[in-house]
Amino acid sequence: MTKPRLARLPITASLALLLLGGCSFIPDYVRPASPVPEAWPVGAAYTTSSAARPGNGGPVLADLGWEDFFQSPQLRGLIQTALENNRDLRVAALNVEQARAQYRIQRSDLLPTLDAGGSLTRQRTPADLSRTGRSAVGSQWEATVGTTSFELDLFGRIRSLEQSALESYFATEQAQVATRIALIAEVANAYLTLLADKELLKLTDDTLRTQRQSFDLTRRSFDRGVGTQLDVAQARTAVETARANRAAYVRQIAQDKNALTLLVGGPVSESVLDAAASLGTGDFITDLPVGLPSDLLQRRPDIIQAEYDLRSANANIGAARAAFFPTIGLTASAGTASAALSGLFDGGSGAWSFVPQISLPIFDFGRREANLESAKIQREIGVAQYERSIQTAFREVSDALAAQGTLDDQLDAQTALVDATRSSYDLSILRYNRGLDSFLNALDSQRSLYSAQQDLINARLSQLSNLVTLYKVLGGGAPAEAVKMAADTK
Repeated sequence: MTKPRLARLPITASLALLLLGGCSFIPDYVRPASPVPEAWPVGAAYTTSSAARPGNGGPVLADLGWEDFFQSPQLRGLIQTALENNRDLRVAALNVEQARAQYRIQRSDLLPTLDAGGSLTRQRTPADLSRTGRSAVGSQWEATVGTTSFELDLFGRIRSLEQSALESYFATEQAQVATRIALIAEVANAYLTLLADKELLKLTDDTLRTQRQSFDLTRRSFDRGVGTQLDVAQARTAVETARANRAAYVRQIAQDKNALTLLVGGPVSESVLDAAASLGTGDFITDLPVGLPSDLLQRRPDIIQAEYDLRSANANIGAARAAFFPTIGLTASAGTASAALSGLFDGGSGAWSFVPQISLPIFDFGRREANLESAKIQREIGVAQYERSIQTAFREVSDALAAQGTLDDQLDAQTALVDATRSSYDLSILRYNRGLDSFLNALDSQRSLYSAQQDLINARLSQLSNLVTLYKVLGGGAPAEAVKMAADTK
């Protein structure tokens, strides 16, 4: 009756090893609840924004590729060049490659390594230690193939580390996507800022020309005995102010070009900038809804990255738990050995060794307990960072929606203000020329018109920059394959 029982032992042992091999101490992952409302804010600031249209399951703004969102051919060309040449994006891509290599390194620990080697040992034995009473020199040749210190992952420690490395790799990929989206938005905003400053320079040139004409007329009138020295001084003040503003805008345009050149990763052709349309021509598509806050979980690469980091921290807990159990290592080799090179592969020269090792933790002054506690704390940190990333995204989108809901009204009001100040300026000049008002009133009207025109250009810049920001914070501009991969792994 003992033979059948002995025959079943290898099978039982094999099953036990298989069951242990499938053991894992990684806690079940549960995505934390979203700490933000299920709808965007409502109120006076959001009345005319896209928040009033949640999407209803159809396409939303973030579904547009950047080639479709940006309608300016000059801007699309700059963005494409930046995606090819920008050094920050290149570093992000290299970080992905490095993370992939680190994952492959960690994954390789799951399988034994096989090494081949050869050696020659020559040894002199002194006469008083030799059996023959005479000194001797001996040689030993060896050729071996084997594995060294391969750990049997019975309790899932290595698999937990491999899972953690994989999640870190996915997180790095999302960091690259975030860098790409940020680059697209930065190029667009730098381009818009440059166009706005060029329009401000043109406005200042026109104002300076008008003020110089006014100064010449005022000085000639004074020379003929009409007007006062104060009128001449005030007219000159306006001219010098415009000259100072012009110098500032010339400097700002040069700096804008330098910033755009850095983002693009190469020189920007002047012909591209000269062919650009004005800010008020409407280069963007804005008629799609923004969707719901839950869409951010599938779109925003920083949120997806934070969740991958959380998953990685969760897997590290499994490795810390497995450290409490024994580790079994195997060292084995097989080969040939001979006292002479010519006999290295002769019959009977075979040699082998098999060295199993087991290490059982007994007492380490609380090191393993501290490692496990540290891993659990790191997971809680990951939860907080994940929730914070969602809250930050919700705030950024809400701010952009509030701006979208008010900038249109602000732009309309500013346009009306420019018309009103222009009428006031025309009337002031007319009354001054007829001697009904002092030159100070005309100068104040001219300053008000110039300031209102500057504010109008800046309002247009704010409106378009906010659309770029809204597109960015919704997760727009991410490659379709990155969005699909993030959705598939949830």
